Amino acid sequence: MENSIVIENLSHRFDDRYALRDLSFKVRQGEIFALLGPNGAGKTTTIRLVNGLYTPTAGKISVFGRDPVHQGSQIRQETGVLTETSAVYERLTARENLLFFGRVYGIPESSLLKRTDEILEFFALINRADERVATYSKGMKQRLALARALLTRPRILFLDEPTSSLDPESAQQVHELIESISRQEENTVFLCTHRLEEAERLSDRVAILNNGQLLALGSLEELGQQFNHGIWVEIDLFAPMESDLSTREMRGVLKREIIGTKMRVQVQEEAVIPALVSELVMQGAQIIGVRLQNVSLEDIYFKLQADAREGAG
Repeated sequence: MENSIVIENLSHRFDDRYALRDLSFKVRQGEIFALLGPNGAGKTTTIRLVNGLYTPTAGKISVFGRDPVHQGSQIRQETGVLTETSAVYERLTARENLLFFGRVYGIPESSLLKRTDEILEFFALINRADERVATYSKGMKQRLALARALLTRPRILFLDEPTSSLDPESAQQVHELIESISRQEENTVFLCTHRLEEAERLSDRVAILNNGQLLALGSLEELGQQFNHGIWVEIDLFAPMESDLSTREMRGVLKREIIGTKMRVQVQEEAVIPALVSELVMQGAQIIGVRLQNVSLEDIYFKLQADAREGAG
């Protein structure tokens, strides 16, 4: 798969403070890639560097083979950016907003009207296209901002906290639109967010930063295997066991916790689970449920950030 962004040993300094230090990763064309980290981790700085708005202190960036330092204007013609604020004109209608930005972007007038209607339809705004944006809800304004960012059919869409000010229903709508954009338009989506559940739901891969340094990179499955050795299995019992269950000596069983009718067992791999269940049944356990307890992105994120703080201390 082609890489849309390649970052190699990137560092950026503001006066005597490093915002990024020796950062390296690749973003594949067509994937949803999430960049995560606390405030000040370097997420927004990375977006500005990739778009050629800053000159890096050290390292290299390539966007579709172009260098943002020398070819920033060409790169920005192929990218769309949505910042935390909606960046649309509230005194204009949705249609007037898109026509204005389309002309600024240099879209030919012959195709601009058609493209405007297409994208208003895609974002379910066509029925209110001629109403002033000031009358829109926050969710509608954010959908219009997404529409503006996609007006030029960019190959990469940068989203910086796209749902930070939205209620759950509006955030859900934006999530669905982001997924549709990735599938239908075949865009690369570069997502910066504080919402870990948002990144977990949307992203194919994530990069986790702390103080401008990369802590981890990969899919949720890859990070789970890397930072949470073994698999936790949750077992529901019909009743507490009167005698102690002996699973400690079983091959592949790492840990065990029992509280009442709930049992949690950590095993090396899924293949251990059938033998574990059979052994428990032989010992008299009345099992009514068995399920894998998947590690969450939140678990991984906070463990990495805690480890980083301890290392810094």
